[in-house]
Amino acid sequence: MTREVKQQFTLRISQANSTELVVILYEMLLVYLKESGELLEDTDRAAFHEAVRKARGCLNELINSLRMEYNPAPALLQLYLFCIRRLAASEAKSEAQPLLEIEQVIRPLHDAYQQISVQNSSGPVMANSQTVYAGLTYDKNTLTENMTDQGTNRGMYV
Repeated sequence: MTREVKQQFTLRISQANSTELVVILYEMLLVYLKESGELLEDTDRAAFHEAVRKARGCLNELINSLRMEYNPAPALLQLYLFCIRRLAASEAKSEAQPLLEIEQVIRPLHDAYQQISVQNSSGPVMANSQTVYAGLTYDKNTLTENMTDQGTNRGMYV
């Protein structure tokens, strides 16, 4: 994942509500899956294993965020565990097919959560973070992001 993409994810995370955080995790997972497949073709084993490790980290975070007392959580847990097993198979056999299978599971979940996130009107999970306004000033080829509330107390409350 490039530095710019990481910065975009970081910015989005700081402004996201709980449902949007799940959407971001899915997007990060999809990026790492794509990166893993590309690195597998490039035969860069160390980078491939690192991308798989990060994809596994996204899946583990999704598992840890489940609330098992609610109905869809057990089914989602089974899907996430399937994805972890397929990641292990991809890593062990150096095959791209399991990565595609994971994407086929995750993409519909991402789309569903993205639709749900529009309906979630709760505020950002992170309190006391900077507010970012994009597009207030711009040039022909650039977009300036303006950070407000540059106060001394910038600690995040979660």
